[in-house]
Amino acid sequence: MIKIVCDSISDLPIEIIKKYDIEIVPLTVLFNGIEYLDGKNLTCDKFYKMLRETSSMPKTSQATYAQFKSIFEKYTDDDIEVLYIAGSSVASGTYQSSLLAKNDGHNNVTVFDTYNVSIGSGLFVIKACEMANQGLSVKEIVSNLELLKGTEDVVFSVNNLEYLKMGGRISSTKATLGNLLSIKPILEVKDGLVSQRSQVRGKKQVYSTLANSIINKYGKDLTDRTIIIGCGDNEDDLKLLKDCLLKEATIGNLYFVNIGCVVCSHSGPGVLGIACI
Repeated sequence: MIKIVCDSISDLPIEIIKKYDIEIVPLTVLFNGIEYLDGKNLTCDKFYKMLRETSSMPKTSQATYAQFKSIFEKYTDDDIEVLYIAGSSVASGTYQSSLLAKNDGHNNVTVFDTYNVSIGSGLFVIKACEMANQGLSVKEIVSNLELLKGTEDVVFSVNNLEYLKMGGRISSTKATLGNLLSIKPILEVKDGLVSQRSQVRGKKQVYSTLANSIINKYGKDLTDRTIIIGCGDNEDDLKLLKDCLLKEATIGNLYFVNIGCVVCSHSGPGVLGIACI
């Protein structure tokens, strides 16, 4: 038996978590002096509301050795292999925490670094679950995931530049001018981190740019691809992006998620993204 474990850096559809009984290791979110466990005592909806009602920015900290040790010890039976699909090792120390726990007597644990975040790393979790369900071994799954690495496309945008400003990612002047002119950054996951790819003007351009990023890379026939569209509390944007994509392409596997605390701590609640593999 293979047990799939991931961390809350990855954003996954609820139906996938339930279907494959995925264990999720939560990162810690520090907000207004209070510590929360992402997804445990801090839901996405609660987090979005807190972001809207305060001017302070939350901070996230990595999952710990103790958290991983506790989880790995639950699966010590000889017939259980644990495959932990990690959020990017360069975006968080969570990956290193898992290695410390694995190397402390858990030879049945295999760790795979997605080198990705949010809906991007979520794609790899879904693929791992599908392959495990098909009867592939951990070694075969990891080998296939390595081949997939770098073939994915993960792009985001944000409604409001204030959160990027508060997080120190852009200057106050740039944020003010950008919001005034309705400039929207197009962000991508590159080398394990989120960076800016380009920028567009106006919300309508965001939908077409995100959808076309996928179509330009993979073509209009996406029936054999897995796609995740994610948003914060801006579900109208998600619907418009979905409509834009469906208008131009033929879709196979399409999932929707609420983007979690790890990304929204930097982007704010008005984030919109699409990922495809």
